[in-house]
Amino acid sequence: MIMLAAAFLLGMILCLLIGTPFIDFLKKKMIGQYVKDCAPETHAKKQGTPTMGGIFIITAIILASVITLAMAQRLTTGAFIILLTLLFYTFAGFQDDYIKVKGKGNDGLSARGKLLRQIAIAMLPTLYLMITHHSATIVDIGHFSINLGWFYPLFAIFVITGASNAYNLTDGLDGLASATGMFSFIACSIICLFSGAPEAAIISASVAGALSGFLKYNKPKAQVFMGDTGSLAIGGLLGTVAVMGKFEILLVLIAGVFVMETLSVIIQVISFKTTGKRVFKMSPIHHHFELCNWSEKKIVTVFALISLILSFVSVVIFFLTEV
Repeated sequence: MIMLAAAFLLGMILCLLIGTPFIDFLKKKMIGQYVKDCAPETHAKKQGTPTMGGIFIITAIILASVITLAMAQRLTTGAFIILLTLLFYTFAGFQDDYIKVKGKGNDGLSARGKLLRQIAIAMLPTLYLMITHHSATIVDIGHFSINLGWFYPLFAIFVITGASNAYNLTDGLDGLASATGMFSFIACSIICLFSGAPEAAIISASVAGALSGFLKYNKPKAQVFMGDTGSLAIGGLLGTVAVMGKFEILLVLIAGVFVMETLSVIIQVISFKTTGKRVFKMSPIHHHFELCNWSEKKIVTVFALISLILSFVSVVIFFLTEV
């Protein structure tokens, strides 16, 4: 637990230290967010806010993780695979952000191009787990276990890719992805520690710390956005940690807010295409509450509280099912 606390504090401190000079750099280079025309009217004021803040979040995560892992003598191949997966997702997100900034619009990589990159990257931790873990194909559901056999790689890739996209969808309000993600990674850190995945536990603690530090710059009114550089990478890491820690099913609860955001989009699209009617005023669902005249601060606070509760319940369920 001491190493988890160290990783959390180091991630937070490094993010705070790197943040200010990096934001100044983004402002000088005029690297700002472009707001979609279909976004709520209140988002017009976000136009030009520095983006790609994910670069200094990921830098803080990697530095904090490597330093703490070295202190704990846990710089293993598994830890390297997790961090390498994070880096690859960061590059994919950066490419998406760069295209948006260069083209001065909100259309980055095509949906197919982004998905193919996400799937290809997700294959790295999946193949590593299949090669090194003798029970990799087994998925635990409470006290029951299901051996998925050769279907497991498809399942693991779905979990990692799905988490990456779900977290990316959640990153739509100042502080929303940061606040909710922080609690999710704290839960992942605790579960990984007691499930025999100390490397994933330390990395998760580093992420939670970095996100808490990023909140200083990202809370309403945001000084910087993490962009796809951060959201695709952190979401992909969330799925990777769940797969490496073997709590894939429990991730549905840990990432409950992100699942809710994704389901709102799916429901909206299906409803509109089949009936011509919208279930929500706008999706993802945080935009629906915006159009219901909820302030950004209120939405972020409520969603963060939900994430905290779900994360706590997830940890409780984990310990109850381990007994």
